[in-house]
Amino acid sequence: MRKVVAGNWKMHHGPDAAAGFLSRFRPRGVSETVELILFPPDLSLRAVRKAARVPVGLGVQNIHWEESGALTGEVSAEMAREAGASFALVGHSERRHLFGETDDQVGRKVRAAVRAGLVPVVCVGELLKERRAGWLADVLRRQISAFAGALEGVTAFMVAYEPVWAIGTGETATPEDASEAHAIVRETLGARTPAAILYGGSVNPGNAAELMSAPGVDGVLVGGASLDPGVFAGIAEAAAG
Repeated sequence: MRKVVAGNWKMHHGPDAAAGFLSRFRPRGVSETVELILFPPDLSLRAVRKAARVPVGLGVQNIHWEESGALTGEVSAEMAREAGASFALVGHSERRHLFGETDDQVGRKVRAAVRAGLVPVVCVGELLKERRAGWLADVLRRQISAFAGALEGVTAFMVAYEPVWAIGTGETATPEDASEAHAIVRETLGARTPAAILYGGSVNPGNAAELMSAPGVDGVLVGGASLDPGVFAGIAEAAAG
């Protein structure tokens, strides 16, 4: 299977900056072996679609579980699909820990993504205090149980394991850490087989190849290092190599 390299731009790169990024993003030798996905801010979706010079899947960073309604500032899965998105990032740690998103809400959003024909990329992962307490498996199983029911018969979904203590901190799980967590994810999902299980957490060109060579790691979800077209291209090329 192809490795997946996904970039989450978070609240960076408006339409002009997004177009400039795509004009300079030219990874070499990745088209046959790497699936590229970008999660830009919603306002930059169109710019990315128009400016992309290499095949890039397009996703949104968040959705609401309702199809429509008096929900100021929210975007439905159906709207995201209409705007050109094929993927939806769900349950990112920043949504959970900065905005108070609950496991139940994550489950509702996964159902909404599936209903609209989007591929959900569902994030799971533990806090540092949970890891130190030995609760890694318990946390992952709890988080997965909240959305697993929405995936009966669904094959087009991904899970991203992102240890919260390694996001934006410069700390990175070892390949062994990643493999251990990914094995727990697969075991918990049981017969539900994801298209890919990604690792996310301070991924950069220096560690990407080693992480993606670890057993059970199908690709990476990249945060800050996806904002520079040259750096992100380097990660894509590491996946291809």
